[in-house]
Amino acid sequence: MRTTVILLAALAAASAAQTAQTAQTAETRQNRAKRVIQEAIQALGGDVFLHMEDRVESGRAYSFDNGSLAGLSIATIYTRYLAPAPGKVELREKDAYLKDESAGVLFTEDGAWEYNFHGVRPLDEQRIANFKDNLLHNIFYILRQRLNEPGMMLYSEGSDFYENRPVEIVDITDAANNTVTVSFSQLDKWPVKQEFKRRNTTYNDFDKEVTLYAKYHQAGGIYWPMDIRRDRNGRKIFEMYSDSIEINKGLTDNVFSLPAKLKMLPKPK
Repeated sequence: MRTTVILLAALAAASAAQTAQTAQTAETRQNRAKRVIQEAIQALGGDVFLHMEDRVESGRAYSFDNGSLAGLSIATIYTRYLAPAPGKVELREKDAYLKDESAGVLFTEDGAWEYNFHGVRPLDEQRIANFKDNLLHNIFYILRQRLNEPGMMLYSEGSDFYENRPVEIVDITDAANNTVTVSFSQLDKWPVKQEFKRRNTTYNDFDKEVTLYAKYHQAGGIYWPMDIRRDRNGRKIFEMYSDSIEINKGLTDNVFSLPAKLKMLPKPK
């Protein structure tokens, strides 16, 4: 009887020790993730990055279809941040194409449109949803706008190698249980890769969305990637090679207005 009691006590102690060790491991991974995230923010510019009001990126944009080049244009991307709101996209963005910026896409809190010499056409709902989904999973948007949201969780997946460089891997999960996995360079602390899954409603499965960041340059006190590439299910869909990046230019509402005197076209079916 005494032997049985001792055995049960030993098992209980072992179980408690294992539970404590598991809790300690989870807490350690959370703390490690927080450290990696804070190091990334500081490497990107610290308070200057966190209080960046707007940004202008200029360069060349390429789009791809099934891995083949489908479009190429001179591009200028205007971005202005709005007051953060949990789980919502709070910014304005205009992607202007061609030297005279006579064509492009505009996203605001009131809607989204594409425009060219034919006129202005509202974007279809799926394209708007994809834009918002991409942004809510974007590591730079998360660090600038979403990090302090209620329910936001950080979890370290440890270290690994990406393109022969050591990286720290962190899972970032929001209150809606959406997760993006980000690889941060151990050397300079910047994000170099992020990935998440998006449900494909056509095939009722998931698409794997991967974005790669490279060639960071300093601009106005922050560091920003000059080369950005997006892949879907292992195939390249977009690349942007920036020639210049400027921040805090005081972008006004006029920048995020549709061109005047263009005919309004019907929304695509």
